[in-house]
Amino acid sequence: MSPEDAEVIELAQALIRRPSRAGIDDYGPVLTVLEGWLGDRDLPCRHLYDDQGRPVALLVEVAGGRPGPWWALDACVDTAPYGGEGAWSFPPDCGDVVDGWLRGRGAADSKLAAAMFCRIAAELHARAEELHGGLAVLLDVDEHTGGFGGARAYLNDPAAVRPAGVMIGYPGPDEVVIGGRGLWRATIAVHADSGHSGSRRTTLGAVSRAARLVCLLDEAQLPGVQGEFPLPPKLTVTFCHGGEGFSVVPDRCELGVDIRTTPGFDASAAEGLVRGAVARLDAALPGPGPTVITPVTAWPPYRLAEDEQPAAALLESAANEGLTVRAKTAGPSNIGNLLAAEGIPATAGFGVHHEGLHGTDERARLADLPAVHAVYRRAVLNLLSVGATSHDGAARDR
Repeated sequence: MSPEDAEVIELAQALIRRPSRAGIDDYGPVLTVLEGWLGDRDLPCRHLYDDQGRPVALLVEVAGGRPGPWWALDACVDTAPYGGEGAWSFPPDCGDVVDGWLRGRGAADSKLAAAMFCRIAAELHARAEELHGGLAVLLDVDEHTGGFGGARAYLNDPAAVRPAGVMIGYPGPDEVVIGGRGLWRATIAVHADSGHSGSRRTTLGAVSRAARLVCLLDEAQLPGVQGEFPLPPKLTVTFCHGGEGFSVVPDRCELGVDIRTTPGFDASAAEGLVRGAVARLDAALPGPGPTVITPVTAWPPYRLAEDEQPAAALLESAANEGLTVRAKTAGPSNIGNLLAAEGIPATAGFGVHHEGLHGTDERARLADLPAVHAVYRRAVLNLLSVGATSHDGAARDR
């Protein structure tokens, strides 16, 4: 292990030992660790805030001495919750290394990547004058909430240079994620007449009407794989809330619907499918009022070509390091979808082997770190060694 990789591991350990569970912990301690590490190396950084003035990210900016596009590395330093701590075989915030594995919540997703990106920024800061464009490192503390506040604040910051592309440090060494399905999400309020469950009058409650709607949605015919996009759309009913007790026929039940979209079945098609199912419900089992659909969010699907930056630089760098890595379009959506909606190409995954991601006994395999670190370093140097108008193909590493 090189001194540089040892430095990455030491910073990652310090980050894991500052719990930063989304919506649970104060992010101050984990941000303080990062600020201290960056400050010791004279790296410029600043907080980004959401509309309520809450810190959602730390942004590191390394400006090159020559004109060119800016590129960004993105890793989250907030984490999933621990779940049942009694199920863990080690403390979730231990941050220790055992048998070559870095252990603890965030080891895989994505504090090790955050530490690695900080180390790359430190190296580039020392040689900034020879680089074209610039590098931003976004250290996000509002990723696991699903709000992606750090990425949004970065894109909305008038002082930040808009990146030509982003590489997101999600883990996994065998694939570079170059795309993902989009999503359309909505809540559906189903209504009925209320009553007493023991009444002589038969009343079809809102939960029963909602159950019929769930069947209609589950039976809906979605298209298969179309064109070059390798995944089909998918519909899932994700929650059902209604009722207050055994003796009351409920007058309202709310469903949550998540539809993963594709270029051939977009948000408009998803909404049309749900509205069609709701119309059939209201026609077959009329309620006291229409069923109400409230769209919540929609992101487009995206997929980069393998010769499009920054995917090309990352794939070529992996090949140059002797790694066999394939390009992948992911089923789950991610920050790459948000960036795609803004016209910014992104890769959303390449990193070390991992276990227990979002589950118990999360850990990351450190034997992979030297190669992964070298791949990202080479890719960034390639991107920053080209002129402002060259966005295709990776340039020579200096």
